[in-house]
Amino acid sequence: MKARDIMTQRVISVGPDVTIYEAARLMLQNHISGLPVVNSAGALIGIVTEGDFLRRAETGTERKRQRWLEWILGPGRAAADYTRSHGRKVAEVMSDNPVAVSEDASVEAIVNLMESHRIKRVPVIRDARLVGVVSRANLVRAMLPLAKAARATAQSDLDIRKSILAELHSQKWAPVALVEVTVNKGIVDLWGTILDERDRAALKVLAENVSGVKAVHDHLVWVEPVSGLAIEADERKQGGEKAVA
Repeated sequence: MKARDIMTQRVISVGPDVTIYEAARLMLQNHISGLPVVNSAGALIGIVTEGDFLRRAETGTERKRQRWLEWILGPGRAAADYTRSHGRKVAEVMSDNPVAVSEDASVEAIVNLMESHRIKRVPVIRDARLVGVVSRANLVRAMLPLAKAARATAQSDLDIRKSILAELHSQKWAPVALVEVTVNKGIVDLWGTILDERDRAALKVLAENVSGVKAVHDHLVWVEPVSGLAIEADERKQGGEKAVA
């Protein structure tokens, strides 16, 4: 799946000379948290987000640093902070050199960019011109029909078990040698021992994501590594512990 397959094409954008108040109004009216900034030729030159409005003189939240820190950072940094907290035009507060992708960018690459840069949207460009935006909401919308299609595929109990075991063997964290899987009429039962309590939820999720699974029953026993005590699934829910021979 590529950026072109999930991006929003009708993008609300602003020019660099638009006031920040007009930009903020557009965000509120359209229920979005950021706007691409384009020049007169339609080329992407920046992005302005609600985060750019956090440190503002109007709200008394402009950044105030200790004198010693200002001395270390230098007067240039203080001047830049002043521009961002007092600027009236988008060009004065926006982030320039925004992270952007082409229409051929994979969804995985886009997610990696969102995580590494801690951003909520990625502009999509063609020959430097803005042609779309991929946001977290676009990723969620793309996920739903795919998940629905996967769940609709019917499998026999044998095929379900084979699929679960194959996925178990593909995961480095999975305690393959300690877990047994049985399937009856689409209902999966997980048996065996885990040495890390976090494996319980992961194993259940792994089984739930296999096509044709109707429910997952947890019979796993967690052996606490320090005390050697074993905690069964039902006892864990009740907050009790039981030593297992």
